[in-house]
Amino acid sequence: MIDPLHQFMIHPLVHFEVGGYDLSFTNSALFMLLATVLPILFLGAASRNSQLVPGRLQYIGESIFSFVQNLIRENVGEKGLSYTPYILSIFMFVLMGNCLGMIPYGFTFTSHIVVTFAMAMIVFIGVTIIGLVKHGVHFFRLFFPEGTPLYIAPLLIPVEIMSYFTRPVSLSVRLFANMVAGHVMLKIFAGFVILLAGTSLFPLAILPFVINFAVIAFEFLVALLQAYVFTVLTCIYLNDAINLH
Repeated sequence: MIDPLHQFMIHPLVHFEVGGYDLSFTNSALFMLLATVLPILFLGAASRNSQLVPGRLQYIGESIFSFVQNLIRENVGEKGLSYTPYILSIFMFVLMGNCLGMIPYGFTFTSHIVVTFAMAMIVFIGVTIIGLVKHGVHFFRLFFPEGTPLYIAPLLIPVEIMSYFTRPVSLSVRLFANMVAGHVMLKIFAGFVILLAGTSLFPLAILPFVINFAVIAFEFLVALLQAYVFTVLTCIYLNDAINLH
């Protein structure tokens, strides 16, 4: 039997405990480490020996940097450019996490809700702290914008508070669900190929084989799109913290 969910299993690579707590280095930790180190090495190599006429590596690095800066300008404004390293790190980590899972025998850590929720909470807590530091108690105007009629406050404030505190849930579930759905679909069609290839109907195996190639191409697009969506929403939340409504 082919289990499409087996690919999401976490396995310890280096097992050890500290004080009764399991702190094993797992396949998930390995790919998170790769998603952290590889962008650093790439951007470091792209920015080394910068030239007026960029080479291919420098051009790709500058294009990614410009892409993230344009996202910040469009969604936050010039005030948000000082947070470019923060937003760029989020974009590269999510993108690498999505793409590394497309490599054969790779592991997609963004398909685990505990990982995506942790990332979403880091964003949520970070922008909340930024808002409080910049505006103090005036930050709470986010839940009741200036000029809003006072009589709708009992309805508007609870709705705004609920909407604000559900941000980490929506941000994490969107990424988690899309990555899980895509990889499950890939495994199912690959399973059809294997099952049909072992029967007298093996010529029919070409159909799910071709479909799987199309799904792989689509999954790479989804990997990029979900990194983009996660980054854009982070910029929108940052905009609320910096500029309020």
